[in-house]
Amino acid sequence: MWARSVPEADRCRSVWSSPHRDRQTAARGSSKSRNHPDEGSGTVHGMTIAVLMCALLIVILLLGQAGISMHRAAKAADLAALAAADTARGLASGVPCDVARAVAQENGAVMDHCDLVSPEQTTVDVRTSIALFGPLEPLGPAIGISRAGPPPGEP
Repeated sequence: MWARSVPEADRCRSVWSSPHRDRQTAARGSSKSRNHPDEGSGTVHGMTIAVLMCALLIVILLLGQAGISMHRAAKAADLAALAAADTARGLASGVPCDVARAVAQENGAVMDHCDLVSPEQTTVDVRTSIALFGPLEPLGPAIGISRAGPPPGEP
């Protein structure tokens, strides 16, 4: 018989490998020796997206903080103007602008301007501000402006 003795390892390789498969493996290279320029780029893109999302979140939080400060300044101006108008009409005792200053301070604001409107001297214009801190400081303070007085038709 012409049978030749082939070692067991060679027999398995010859059964499971073919010249076509060997060429594909050689052309492609082993998975450990790949050196593609895109290898690992998914990690870089993922990190970039994560950093951008964090930066966007910080910007949104800072804008929210500025909006809250604007509402606080407006609330302080409204309350200060109402208290000053009541004092100007004689419904409460004191000096209108001093009362407005105290009410603004109780609400965490600084009164920048207080003016009794002529001719009745019962309507009051008030301007308050709240300082912004940190990265928002270059934007300047949050400003609130309000006018309060008696209802139309009342002295």
